[in-house]
Order: sequence, then C-alpha cells, then structure tokens
Amino acid sequence: MALQSGLGGHLTVDLGALVRNWRALDKVSAGSLTAAVVKGDAYGTGIVASAKALYAAGARFFFTATVDEAIQVRAALQDAYIFVLNGLYPGAANLYVRQNLMPVLSSIPMLEEWLTKCLERNEAYPAALHFDTGMNRLGFRLNEAVTVRKQIEHLGYAPQMVMSHLACADQPNHEKNRTQLALFQSVISQFPGIPASIANSAGVMAGRDYHFQMVRPGVALYGGRAVIGRKNPMAPVVTLHAPILQVKEARTGETVGYGASVTLARETRLAIVGLGYADGFFRSLSGSYNRPGGKVAVRGHICPVVGKVSMDLIAVDITELGSDIPLPGEGVEVLGPTIGVDDQADAGGTIGYEILTSLKGRYTRSYVGGEAE
Repeated sequence: MALQSGLGGHLTVDLGALVRNWRALDKVSAGSLTAAVVKGDAYGTGIVASAKALYAAGARFFFTATVDEAIQVRAALQDAYIFVLNGLYPGAANLYVRQNLMPVLSSIPMLEEWLTKCLERNEAYPAALHFDTGMNRLGFRLNEAVTVRKQIEHLGYAPQMVMSHLACADQPNHEKNRTQLALFQSVISQFPGIPASIANSAGVMAGRDYHFQMVRPGVALYGGRAVIGRKNPMAPVVTLHAPILQVKEARTGETVGYGASVTLARETRLAIVGLGYADGFFRSLSGSYNRPGGKVAVRGHICPVVGKVSMDLIAVDITELGSDIPLPGEGVEVLGPTIGVDDQADAGGTIGYEILTSLKGRYTRSYVGGEAE
C-alpha cells in the first residue's frame, strides 16, 4: 500500500547495512559461494530493492520461498540464479522454464515432473535436490536417495545442488546439528561432484564444517540475531518510527486500554502512539505491571507500553521523562539503534524473523545507502 501523506509511521531500510552484512558473511564463508535468502519480502525490507542492493554487492544466487517472489526477483535481476525453496508447483514447470527459475525439488513426484519437462524440451533445466535430514518439513526422505540417484543417472541429469536445512543451528551445542551434518554427508556421498549446501545464517556462524560449496544466510543479512545466547554481530538494517498523536495525564486508579487490563498505580503521563497490530506491532507486546511488554524510545529514553496493543494505537508511559514532554507529531523509535528487532521480539515472546516479516503496516517506506541506489 503506497502512502501519500507521509504523516504516519516511517520505515527506513538501510541498504548499506544490508550490503555490509552480506559482505561480512561472505568473508566468514570464504571458499564457499554466499547466496542471499530474500523470501518474505526480503524479511520485510522489500524484495526488489534488497535484491538489487545484494546483487550490486556481489551476490548472484538468491533463494525465494514462492514462485511469485522469484518472478519479482527475476524482473529486477535478469541474470541472477534464483532458487524456489517451496519447490515445483504441480503443472507449473513451463512457468519456471520461461522465467529461468530453479525449483528446489523435494519429492519424487516433483522430480519426475521436472525430468519429464527436461525430456520434452531436450534440455537439462537446472534444479536443486532437497533432502530432509531431520526437520520433517519439505525434502526427500533419506531412504529415497538411492531412488533419486538412479532416476537422474538414468537420464544423465546433473542437479545444480544438493541441499538440506538445519533445525537447531541457532543453538550451536545442540546434538542435532552434528547428527544432521553426518546424515547430510552420507547423502551427498551418493551425488559426487554435485555442489552441496546446508548452512543458514546460524550455520554460517557454526563453522567451516557446515559451509560446503554454498551458504544461504537469511535473517542475519537483515540484522536479526541468528544464534541464541550470543551477541549479535550484524548491523541493524531496519528503523521504524511512529508518531505520537496525543499526550495526556492519567490519574491513579484509572485503567488503560481494552479490557481495563492495567490499573494505574501512580499519576501517569501517557503518550498515545499511532501504531498497532495492523502495523505488525503484535498484541503480545501489550504491557502491564505484572508482565512487561514492548517498549519504544522517546527522545532516546526507553519507555514501556502500557495496556493492550490495539489495532491502531498503543499507550506508552512517559512519566519518567519528567518535564521533557514530547509533542504530538513527534516520532518515537519502535525499531532502531536503541531498540533492536530482537529486543522487541524477546518482549513479545517471538523471534526477530516474525517481527521483520510482519513489517507490512501503514508506513511510509524509504531506503538509504547501498550500491543499488
């Protein structure tokens, strides 16, 4: 939704920070190709602008979830290599061929449909093979590896890549990481000479054993925390400000918001901010004396959300600002240098991924920095 007035919330995407993050991960994964995962509208940052910036930085391999996302990237980048993680949609092979997209094949029917299309056109259209090493999501079962190998050998077809996905890479000491790595190594041994990939953002940081020929960072590119319990080394990419609509004085014993869930224990000054769950500020960020919720920064000071988040509004306790009273129209920081994506995620009982991919609200969006400009 394109906003005309510029009077609501403002979302700024720092393409320069995005580029720096990609280059930092590319340096860590030296010796492997560093792709860019741009699914979910490039984690809420805008798939076209972010893909262009990443391409200008040197990324050539891109991963989307859906074919529609892939078509957007193709329209922006004519010679990029684009994988569709959700695989081949039944009956859609011609569309993938026309758009020069590579499905990540994850089942025998997908593989057979793709190979049939290759035979019809007498062309070995590239695709990846995805094996499930422990996620129980998309992917060939491990016991299907022999069948897959025989089918492609019979036709002399060489896939672009063999891949899998780590379930617990955000927990570096989790035993499942080593189990999946061993299982993946057993799979790729059946496809000699074919490039391999298993590392997501956390996998890149887990060490060279997980890098293989390609790494596929996602959330870390956009400034999110990839590894639990470690300081996040990535630069923040997203800044979100929302306007104060009214400042009001509330008395001890009065309630705030829907459900009267908070009864004020003191004379309180509230800033009513034009932001709500319709803008991706989750209801789980509601706050009370018993359960702290989300926060915003007002003139550089962190202030708590009080009461339930509603569709369009939140109430913020600014009493501690004293006489430094903000004015209506003034912006508060919802995400940025003071309050990071993962700070807000922790307060809402979720993860930075969800915060970022929910940034579809009623914002004016702008881009700064980056070679794509």
